Amino acid sequence: MDYFDIIFIGISLAMDAFAVAVCKGIEGKNKSFFNCFKVGLFFGFFQALMPFFGYLLGNSIKSLVFNIDHYIVFCLLVIIGVKMIYDAFFDNEENIDSHFNLLTLVSLAFATSIDAFSVGITFALYKVNLLCSIIIIGIITFVLSFLGVCLGSFLSKRLNKGTKICGGVVLILFGIKFLIEGL
Repeated sequence: MDYFDIIFIGISLAMDAFAVAVCKGIEGKNKSFFNCFKVGLFFGFFQALMPFFGYLLGNSIKSLVFNIDHYIVFCLLVIIGVKMIYDAFFDNEENIDSHFNLLTLVSLAFATSIDAFSVGITFALYKVNLLCSIIIIGIITFVLSFLGVCLGSFLSKRLNKGTKICGGVVLILFGIKFLIEGL
């Protein structure tokens, strides 16, 4: 695999993180530069970390992960999507940073990076430069996720409650997509 292949893989892996980041931008109340950076950092870090673990664990755990990954992603995305829809109607405006808290960001970053674990297994089979690959994937995901939160913030200022509902529905649909693909 050459660097062009790794960049293409990085963009492909970052697409779901970008979509979720847009939803975070729509959902969150405090759309500061710090929160955009934080989402990008978490998503980029996890997207780079998972191929590393996939590479290390290799094929010995491949069948186990492939059997359950779609269930994990489905549950996490549906729970977060339902919460977004609920928050559109009943959220208390006082806690402005709750949508950018550690547990939420780790859950979303993990959910959107499970597919990168599989890529790490293939990296082991193709003997790619692991360090360069995970750095490229992490940077691409960071940039796209950062921009996704900014785009979501821009949209939410113009569309308000409807964007939260739409963002929640998108997350639920992503969860269903992952579940169907896994079955």
